[in-house]
Formats: sequence, C-alpha cells, structure tokens
Amino acid sequence: MWTREQLEALLDERVLVFDGAMGTELYEHGFGFERAFDGLNLTHPNVVRRVHRDYVNAGAHVLTTNSFGANALRLARSHFADQVGAINEAAVKLAREESEARPPRNRPLVAASVGPLGQPLAPIGRLTREAAADAYRAQMTAILRADPDFILLETFSDLEELKVAAAVLTELAPNAAFIASATFTEEAKTLFGNKPEEIVRVMTAAGAAAVGANCSTGPQALDPVLERMLKVPGARVMLSPNAGMPRLVDGRYVYVASPDYFAEWAVRVADLGVRAIGGCCGTKPAHIQRMADAVGIRAPNLLVAGKRREIDISMATEAAIEASASATLTQTSSFERKLAAGEFVVSVELDPPRGVDGDRLVQGAILLKQAGVDAINIADSPLATARMSPLALAVLIKQQIDIEILLHVSCRDRNVLGLLSEAMGAHALSIRHLLCVTGDPPSLGDYPGSRGVFEVDSIGLLQTLHRVNQGEDANGKPLPFRSDFRLSCAVNPTSEDLDREIERFHRKVAAGATYALTQPLYDPADLQRFVERAKPTIPLLVGVLPLRNARHAHFIHHEVPGMAIPEAIRTRMNQAGPNGPEEGVAIGREFLAAVKPYVAGTYLMPPFNKFEMAIDLLR
Repeated sequence: MWTREQLEALLDERVLVFDGAMGTELYEHGFGFERAFDGLNLTHPNVVRRVHRDYVNAGAHVLTTNSFGANALRLARSHFADQVGAINEAAVKLAREESEARPPRNRPLVAASVGPLGQPLAPIGRLTREAAADAYRAQMTAILRADPDFILLETFSDLEELKVAAAVLTELAPNAAFIASATFTEEAKTLFGNKPEEIVRVMTAAGAAAVGANCSTGPQALDPVLERMLKVPGARVMLSPNAGMPRLVDGRYVYVASPDYFAEWAVRVADLGVRAIGGCCGTKPAHIQRMADAVGIRAPNLLVAGKRREIDISMATEAAIEASASATLTQTSSFERKLAAGEFVVSVELDPPRGVDGDRLVQGAILLKQAGVDAINIADSPLATARMSPLALAVLIKQQIDIEILLHVSCRDRNVLGLLSEAMGAHALSIRHLLCVTGDPPSLGDYPGSRGVFEVDSIGLLQTLHRVNQGEDANGKPLPFRSDFRLSCAVNPTSEDLDREIERFHRKVAAGATYALTQPLYDPADLQRFVERAKPTIPLLVGVLPLRNARHAHFIHHEVPGMAIPEAIRTRMNQAGPNGPEEGVAIGREFLAAVKPYVAGTYLMPPFNKFEMAIDLLR
C-alpha cells in the first residue's frame, strides 16, 4: 500500500489518467442497474476483468476497483449481504491481475473504490456515525487485506460522511494513501451544501493526497467547482466527470459527450493545474484513450495551481432583476384564441426555483406578459433536480397575472394514482394546459440513488388524461365528472432515430395531444425535414433556446443529449466574445424568421431563467 507522501510525489511529477466508468460499462455488457454490480466480482469475474483490461489497453494510469457499493448497507438489499469481505477482496484481485499482466514499467496503479453508504447520516437520516463507521470498517478491512495501491473515496454528497470514511481508513492504516472526491450540483455545492473549497481544506487536513470532484454531469459543469478548489493553496485536484447527460434510446441509457470533447477538456484542465483526470458515468475506454493520448506524459502545471483562476461561470450566475409588480395587466389570456385562429403564439419556459421563494419568477412572468408573451411554460424538476412544485409556482403566477399556464407533468416521480391526483388538482386551480413528458431519469439529478417511477411514459399519460376528458378513469370505468384538459406533447426533430421519433409523435397525437412543442432547434433544415416527413396534423410550437456565450454553445452541442448546434453558429458565438448574449438573441431571431411559415408559434427557453433574453428576442 502506498503512503500519502508517495502518492503526493507522483501527483507532483505527472498528470495521472484514471480509468472511466465501471457501472455503465457493466450495463453495456447486459447487466441492469437493478443488479448489485459489486457482486459480479464473484459471479461474473471475467466480465469485470474484461472492463479493467479495456481500460489498461486504453492507456489508463490507474484502475479503479469494482467495489463502489460493496458495503454492508448497500449489499443488504441483495443476496450478497454476507459477502462484503469476499467481494472487496475479489475487486482488488481482479484489477491487480489485469495490472500485473503488463510489463512492470507500464503497470497501472490499483485504486480501491469506496462510495457512500446510500443512507443519510443522522440527524437528517437515521444512520448513526457509529453504524456508518462499522460499515466502512468492514469494507476497508477487506480492501486492505487485498493490498491495493491506494483508496479512492468517491461520489460523496455529504462532507460529514466523507470525514467518517476517512477517519476509519486512518484508524486502520494511519499513513495509507487516499484520494477524496465529492459530487456537486449545478450550484457548485454538494447536495448537503458543502462548498468545493471546504471539501479541499477539510479532506486535505484529514490526510487526503488529493481532493476532487466526480460524477456531477458533464465536464463543463465542473468548471466553477475547479475554480474554487484551485483557490486553496497547495490543492492537488482530481476531476472525473460524467460523459454529459444520458438519453434513453430503445430502453437503454446513452451518454453523448464524445472522446474528442473529453480530450480537449483534459488538456484544458491540465493546463489549469489539475493533477489527475478520469471519467465517471458513461465514459468508455475510447474516452480514456483520447485523454491519455492528449495529455501524454506531462508534469502538472504547478505554477497555476492554488492561484485564482478566472474561469467563465457567467452561465451559472443570474443578474438582479428590477421589475414592478404593479404593472397594468390585461384581463384575459390570448393563447387559446390565437392558437385556434391560426395566429402566431409565444410561450416562454420558466424553471421553478431551487428553493421556496418564487417572487423573482412571478415578476418575470409579469414582464413577459407586458412584452406580448401568450403563455408561461413551467417545467417539472428538469434534469431531476429538486425544485419547487410546478403547480405551486403556477398558482403564485396566476395570483398576480392573468396568463395561460402550460404545466409540465412528468412520469418520473408519480405512479398513475399520483399523476391523476396532480392533474385533478391542477384542474381545480384552473390550470388546463398540460405538457405530458416522460421526465429525466433520477440518475441525472440531486438524488442519483433514488428510483424513478415511470409507471407510464408520456404516451400512457396522454392516454390516461384523454380518458379523463371523456369521463373515464385510467381503467376505462365511468367517472362522475369530465375534465377539460388541453393536452400537448414534446417532439425532437433532431433525434438520431428520426423514424422512431416520428412514429412516437403520431402515437402521441392518437393518444390525445392537441399541439406539440419541439426540442430547441438551431438549423431550419431540421424542422423542415421533420415537417416534410411527419406531416403533423396538430400545431407545432418550435423550441428556441438563445445561447449565452461560446461555452454555452459548446456545452449544449457536446454534453446535452438530443441536441446539436451547427458549426457555423458555434463559430459565430466564438467570435462574439463578451457580446455572446446579444449574438445568441440575434441567432434566435434569424432562426425564428426562417421557420415561421412552418409553425403555429414558438416555445422560448431562456437559459437559467434569463427571461430578459426572451424579451429581447421578441423585440
């Protein structure tokens, strides 16, 4: 087992390239996410060994063992509950075998993965520190018997739990080398509110040779985290992001960030002073190979590590909004009248706040109404992030302004009973327009360990609510009432499998959708092609997401599933520099003018609730 001083010396000497994902690679080998992946060390060791071998062949300097969830609390949910020791020892053995198959000069190090216990510590949860320590003690005792090179404490959301794990390791092996890594939300904090610089200071003091961030969606989301970590003097930082956000294709999750994109990112963060890089969910041997080739054998940029880095995080910040709630309001909404008459309609999406104060968004809705917007879309916890209920925000807006609300209803969080209850509540509160969506998987968001419901998808939800409109429940039994929902659906004209997307679109229309909203588009040809092939019989509202800057365009193109931005537009955003928002609005205007003959209206999605961009676009 390496000592802390030995690992620190290596991190000062060269940039280490870790391997990529283990879980999603096992998923690609046919094992569902409901499996205890750690148990495959015993039942399917050759599959685990093959994943390690692929990363060795890709040029990884470090192999991470398949032991992330191999603790007693997580394994208690499976039939491996009494095999904690055997699973962890096998995990180190399998990685070590693939490492030692290489000549001594080219052997990767073996890092034993230890993840969180899957239960929150008291007082938030019921798990005591003593019970948590016992679980870590059993896992790490087995790991230390197998003698890895060092231990990787990864994907922690709670600094307190990370401290417990580090304390147990120090108790068992006082000078054993370890790296500590946390996962962060889009607000550059852990789910429990810990700041990046706090994680670095505390874990460095606890004995970590390096501290970093992993998971946390794609590479760009870690920029503000990296900036704050590098401000800590002497920080040795490791980063292992996901390969962007996944999308569901034919029942399987697919990650979109390319190996070339990861290679560009690796060089950039190495230049900023990062000591170790790797990949988390969705990254494959191809990602690691491109990063290893791009970084090569290079020393870390020690001159910039620890100094203030001016990384552009303007996308994640919000300007103060000056607005008056006493604006003059019209008495009725124009959305339905205009849509029925074939007049061009405008809807703007607002994401509910990640807190309990909706005043800013209410003021934004007032400004949007004054600017001529016909309806407000309210998303349902997009990207599986915990936000205020969209129905609650709808009511807050309706209390102040008479404007149509298009309420998103996601199948992720509710079974059919809950979906019907939500819909009936909306109806009682005079919300009639419902956008039926399947919803982003929980693995994307704040609680990746939680399970989505998905009892029905968007088509099933449309069918269910259409039946309620006919006076029937989901089982076809008569109801004592009829609802009056105006149902809509989402459609993606840039889907890689356009034939399947068109087939599902027609099924949504048959299920009761009366109009459709597209994903954000940037090339008029994409919409024209869809219209020509799908021949829609219901109105289309084309999605327009104005770009903030070049980084925003880069992020959407490389990391957001189902979206692509033409190279010419990315070039324009690069050339715009600090005038990025103005150029993004101009691009949106040009696109909207080009597609107006094909659509009944537009669905504006100002990034990060920058609704002033939507107002500028409409001028």
